[in-house]
Order: sequence, then structure tokens, then C-alpha cells
Amino acid sequence: MNHSHSASYAAAGVDIEAGYRSVQLMKEHVARTAIPGVVSGLGGFGGLFAPDLTGMREPVLVSGTDGVGTKLRVAQLMDRHDTIGIDCVAMCVNDVICCGAKPLFFLDYIAIGKNDPEKVAAIVSGVAEGCVQAGCALIGGETAEHPGVMAPDDYDLAGFTVGVVDKPKMLDGGDMKPGDVLIALPSSGLHSNGFSLVRKVFDVEHAGLTRHVDELGQSLGEALLTPTRVYVKPVLACIEAVPVKGVSHITGGGFYENIPRCLKPGLSAKIEKKAIGVPAIFNLLQKTGAIPERDMFNTFNMGVGLVLVVGKEDADKALEGLKDQDAFILGELTGDDEPVVLL
Repeated sequence: MNHSHSASYAAAGVDIEAGYRSVQLMKEHVARTAIPGVVSGLGGFGGLFAPDLTGMREPVLVSGTDGVGTKLRVAQLMDRHDTIGIDCVAMCVNDVICCGAKPLFFLDYIAIGKNDPEKVAAIVSGVAEGCVQAGCALIGGETAEHPGVMAPDDYDLAGFTVGVVDKPKMLDGGDMKPGDVLIALPSSGLHSNGFSLVRKVFDVEHAGLTRHVDELGQSLGEALLTPTRVYVKPVLACIEAVPVKGVSHITGGGFYENIPRCLKPGLSAKIEKKAIGVPAIFNLLQKTGAIPERDMFNTFNMGVGLVLVVGKEDADKALEGLKDQDAFILGELTGDDEPVVLL
């Protein structure tokens, strides 16, 4: 039991004891993420991890950091906080795997107006679930109470991950060529991007978020809070089975910004729009906001969360290995002038 207490600090709006209770409540969630290599538990000044580098000739550490953006506002309006942590993990680890790295560990940072231990524990439960899905360990984090700066019910969430890849196996796109195939892994919906536009179009501050929407088969709030898919395990398995040449995580900026990030200079991605099963939430969003199609593909993932580039001769094997992800052929690489061409 911790006997630390400051009446003066409490009078200023910071409840130290609530922080201790938050840590106690989250320990069971953190324990779910333990993997070989974890050295330290919660409570130290740093999270310790001893990676197994057996078989690696030239190990390279790969880091990624991100937040959840204004999707957090939807969670706050819905008073549902147990899935937003999955988004935070996914946004980080899905970036790290784009160069072929395996995420090892994760840390989170929660800034909150007033520390509600149960709410903080719910947030961390989502972070832990995301780590379990990614196969990485949650080895530390920070919860900071910000009275007078944030409203009592407000919070922000960010995360940081470190992975490792053997340098000879890094994905750098160097061997890409025209005729290579683009394979898409479907998204679960909006994921965690474009929510400033989403919130404006749907007027979420005043919308009935719990009202059932026939086009969605659920409430608007439930659709908006659908967690980002974590692609780590299937993508790493595919990289082991097939010579994957590049991976792109489709986040803010949509197709036009993200697909070129993994392409060899001088190559273009020719996309077959009819191949994409666009989820209903995007159609409703475009119709409600009268958003031009190019803006949709330049802001949202439109139903494609991740894109892999493989040789034409390896496409069938890659699709077979990713069939539980409902993967499909999105298009191919060409030498066109435009980085991305949607047909």
C-alpha cells in the first residue's frame, strides 16, 4: 500500500491516490501482454525489455508513435473507453510493420482532466488488447492529470512502439517493377483518421449517436468507434512466406498520400476502384457531407487498411496466406507519371 498523499496537491486538482488506484486496476490488463523479453513490471522509472536477436545478422530498431486524434471525442460522447486503446496501438504497430519490423513493446501516455481510475483502466484495457493482437508487450506508460488545462471529462491518448528487423530483410521497395501486384487488406471502417471531417459532417456533438442507422446496421456511434484493425501477425507471416516488396498503411491522406510512400521512385499504383468493397460508413459520410470522390480517397482508407506489393508470380500464394484477412487484388504497378491512378 502506498502512503504518499499531498493535501495541497489535491487542493490544486491532482489526486495522487487516484493515480495509484489507476495503476492497481490496470495491472491485470498489462499482465495479458507479457511476452518473452519483458524484464520489468509497472512502477519503475523505465520499462525494460531484453529482445531475442538470435539469427539476426544486423538488427535494426524501428520506432513509431501516434495518437487516436479526434476520434477520442466520439468515445467521450458515447462514454465508452475500452476500445480506443486498440486504435492507439494499431496506429503505431501498423506503421512499424511497413518496413518488415516485428513490434516488441509499447508504451502509452494518457493526459486527463480529472483522474477517474475506472475510466483510465478501461482505456488501458483497450491498449492491452491491441498489444495482445499485435504480439507485443505493454511495458510502461504515464497518466497525467491536467486540472485547469483540460475539462474534467476530457482526455488524450498517445502511444509509442519499438520493433526490430534484420537489415537484410528490411522492405525498401528497391526491387519493385511494373507489373507487380497490389494486395489489399480490408479495413474495419474509418479506423482513426479523418475524424475532424467526420465529426463536422455528422455533427456528432448534437447527433443521436446511439440511434440505430439502417444503412450501418448499428448506431452511428458504434460504427464510428469500430477499432482499427491490427495487421501485424498476418503481415509478418506473409513476409516470411512470400517475397513482399513493400507495405503501406492507409491512414490520413488516404490512397493518394500513403501508397506512394512505399513505392520505388518512378512507379505508379494503378487502382481498380471496383475491386474495393467500400464499407457503408464511407458511403453515408460521402452522401451526408456531399464530399467529392477524390477528397474521400485523399482523406480516408475507403475500406483498405493496408496494401502489400508482391511480384505477379507470388500473388496467388500471398492471397492464400492472407485469406482469413479477406485480402484481394487492388491493382498493379505501372510506370505512369501520376503516383496513384484510380480507375
